[in-house]
Amino acid sequence: MNKYLITGFSGFVARHFVEYLENHEKPCMVKGIDILRPDFNINHYKNVKISFENMDLLSKDRIKHIIDEFQPNYILHLASFSSVAFSWNEPVQSFKNNTNIFLNLVDAVRKLNLLNTRILSIGSSEEYGTVNKEKLPLREDDRLNPVSPYAVARVAQETLSRVYANSYNLDIVMTRSFNHIGPLQNSVFVVSSWAKQLVELKKAGKSRGRMVTGDVSIVRDFTDVRDVVRAYYLLLHNGCKGQVYNVCSGSGFPLKDIIDMMAGQLNVEVEIHIDPRLIRPADNRIIIGSNEKIKQELGWENRIPLEQSLQDIIKYWNTHTN
Repeated sequence: MNKYLITGFSGFVARHFVEYLENHEKPCMVKGIDILRPDFNINHYKNVKISFENMDLLSKDRIKHIIDEFQPNYILHLASFSSVAFSWNEPVQSFKNNTNIFLNLVDAVRKLNLLNTRILSIGSSEEYGTVNKEKLPLREDDRLNPVSPYAVARVAQETLSRVYANSYNLDIVMTRSFNHIGPLQNSVFVVSSWAKQLVELKKAGKSRGRMVTGDVSIVRDFTDVRDVVRAYYLLLHNGCKGQVYNVCSGSGFPLKDIIDMMAGQLNVEVEIHIDPRLIRPADNRIIIGSNEKIKQELGWENRIPLEQSLQDIIKYWNTHTN
């Protein structure tokens, strides 16, 4: 029976990953770790036996004890302070709660000599930083140029992954995951926040409304979370040790187009007002990735189109707002 240790367990990606295990894996065990308790029933799964530890990964002795006791075959490291905006306001906290927690995790695996435990280190497209359009799509061998404290922390995590894989022979695979969206995502994230606002507008019986945003001209590469967790499963089982893989759709959309698509699905009109206070000190104007490597090596491809993702997010908020 495979045993999966999942950090950041209470987030929406982990929940979708557990759903994937439920539907595609023979009976398995999951140990979830998070500083927040999950808001879903961990006991209703048929094929996945889950236990949960409410803890902070900055506690290196406790994480070592948990790993030693559980002896995982696979570690999916999702835990992070993943807000770029937060990293500008609290760079020290952002760095500590991205890089240091990862270091505690991999060093525990090293000290326990668990060389057969596969670790998937989740990184970010933010690592690429600002690039010229001529350089797109972004490929794994492109130069990294982080432009935010969060991005610097992610580059540090990836560098540590290489050090521990090459010097200590740990079995680590890395991702640079581009923006992912889907149902269950918290409304602190931009697309989910917009969907919630538009649903509330529709439920209030209004056909027009006003939305305050940051810069909606920037272009991002969005992948449905259900495609993302399928990629993570394949990487855990078949990814190449010491390698990094983009997880992305290969297509880019201006953020304004996302608003327009959701407004069109709800048959409402929105007037967008740009608030300069919501614009970051530095931002990547356009991020589009190449997924050729993961396609060629693992046969993965994104199956859920953006329009379907947005429709499912709207459906989710239709049932989770008054």
